[in-house]
Amino acid sequence: MQCRMRDLRCKEVINICDGCRLGYPGDLEVRIPEGQVTALIVYGPPRFFGLFGKGEEYYVPWDSIQRIGDDIILIDRPGHRRDREPEPPRPPFRPRR
Repeated sequence: MQCRMRDLRCKEVINICDGCRLGYPGDLEVRIPEGQVTALIVYGPPRFFGLFGKGEEYYVPWDSIQRIGDDIILIDRPGHRRDREPEPPRPPFRPRR
């Protein structure tokens, strides 16, 4: 199967372990001497209309890709959310009076 990067950008990445939609691939990691693709980089959603950058990005190793379909890429990566540090608890919301 031959596929170009512009074709991969239109395919949504979905984790089959928990059904989570990660986003669309934005970049590839390639081993230069061999020309071998080692990973997909999936950028997170933009924050506040793109003014505050993008959300968390995911590094998807090529070995964890199960299937590349016509419109989706299925990956099997059970610990993708545990790679980051847990967020501190937020204080309760108190409206102004």
